[in-house]
Amino acid sequence: MDDTTTNRMTDVAAGKPAPRSAIRRHPLLILSRLFFGAAAAGLALGFVVFVTEVKTEEQPPDRRAEGMIALTGGAERIPDAVDLFARGHANRLLITGVNQSITRAELSKLTPKFRDLVECCVDLGYDALNTTGNAQEARRWVQERGIGKTLIVVTSNYHMPRALIEMAHALPDHELIPYSVVTVRMREDRWWRNPQVARIMATEYVKYLVALARLRMSDVTGAPTVQARPSARPGPRWS
Repeated sequence: MDDTTTNRMTDVAAGKPAPRSAIRRHPLLILSRLFFGAAAAGLALGFVVFVTEVKTEEQPPDRRAEGMIALTGGAERIPDAVDLFARGHANRLLITGVNQSITRAELSKLTPKFRDLVECCVDLGYDALNTTGNAQEARRWVQERGIGKTLIVVTSNYHMPRALIEMAHALPDHELIPYSVVTVRMREDRWWRNPQVARIMATEYVKYLVALARLRMSDVTGAPTVQARPSARPGPRWS
């Protein structure tokens, strides 16, 4: 028996901790490191796939839909949605998640050349607080307005993946056609070159994963996913 082995046996007998080299070789620690390393690699790969699927150019739908749903919250979403709607891509438009203070008259001021179209064929939804609420509000709108099976979804390009999984969960029998709104910054700046764009992408990726996990869990447990507020406006829901 050599001196090194004798010293280790003496240390163990004396209650001294095992050397770090021995700890590093512990099977559970090795497995945990492999697990977390694989998880980190999976998240990184998923992020690359996520940003690759985010559109950097606006591509109008190649066919007409029964309804169009525009989600508030990002620059240029609503003007682009109204413009797309005015070009005849859908029969009726829902703008979901509208601030309680916004009226149809004020919306008409934002898009004055489409005033008549806004007055006749655009519905404003005031209940949604977030993307989940947008999807639930869209489902009520589809049911109450009798909208058909094909829907165009309008939101920012980085927000589209999360919006689609929420909408697909709320409207499983409908075909969803994405129209991604791309701002100048998102079009001209690659995410890895612009820290602000990279931060937006990373934040949205985390939100996407959280939403995906929550929706999968709700499918298993049957728990509701509604996150909306009661409308504060009197009269019909769709003003």
